[in-house]
Amino acid sequence: MSTVIEQNPSPATPVQSTARPVIATERLSKQFGQTKAVTDLSLEVKAGEIVGFLGPNGAGKTTTMRMLMGFISPSSGQCRVLGESVRAQPRLRRRIGYLPGDFRMDPTMSGRDLFSWFGRLRGGVDRKRIDELVERLRLDSSRRFGALSKGNRQKIGIVQAFMNDPEVLILDEPTSGLDPIIQHQFLELVRHAAARGAAVLFSSHVLSEVERLASRVAIIRAGRLVTSSTVDDLLDHARHRLELRFAEPVPQDLFRNVPGSSNRRSTARLL
Repeated sequence: MSTVIEQNPSPATPVQSTARPVIATERLSKQFGQTKAVTDLSLEVKAGEIVGFLGPNGAGKTTTMRMLMGFISPSSGQCRVLGESVRAQPRLRRRIGYLPGDFRMDPTMSGRDLFSWFGRLRGGVDRKRIDELVERLRLDSSRRFGALSKGNRQKIGIVQAFMNDPEVLILDEPTSGLDPIIQHQFLELVRHAAARGAAVLFSSHVLSEVERLASRVAIIRAGRLVTSSTVDDLLDHARHRLELRFAEPVPQDLFRNVPGSSNRRSTARLL
């Protein structure tokens, strides 16, 4: 006799902190026509904190990041980076490392050309820092962007996001297209950035990646925040599947009143 019990997770408790947030949204909403992309989203990321932003495709992650960067305006609510609206104060972008989900640039420009261009936009950058990142990510920066694979285009996007050691990193699916070795290098870059005090918000579909990197997870679904909690707390409250085996048949309703359990199934088997 085999019985399977699934334990339901308890609601995760939001993390409380008195530190001033570097990234903050307050009841942030965005509507495109009749479509509600983001609804009443309140989220914070503090200095030195790495927050994983999770949710299915179309959940509102990219829209939220684009509002934070000031590329699109909210329908209602507020979003601030470094205490101000980036849309109202575009100069703040010099202090932010941003990697969009679909990083595209002029296909005729080389990686080296692009880094110089980004450097001028940000008021100059240390060439040694760029060379260090290029070597670390094993990137040939002399090739034109249009001739590069998805993974190498992503490497250029990572270099431009990190090259000025920004105070804030907003990264949309940053490891997309990267091989495992380069993924590891990227994770180390993020950890070092947080260690020096940068606030990091990154979206991902890879749960194991978030577990290794993030100190906190914010989950969004259909534009609404479902939960914001530490990774450990989220794992503690995750659904567990238990299978119990008995040498002899047991009553079908034996586990009916077990607190926090659901989807109970009993199957007779020959042992």
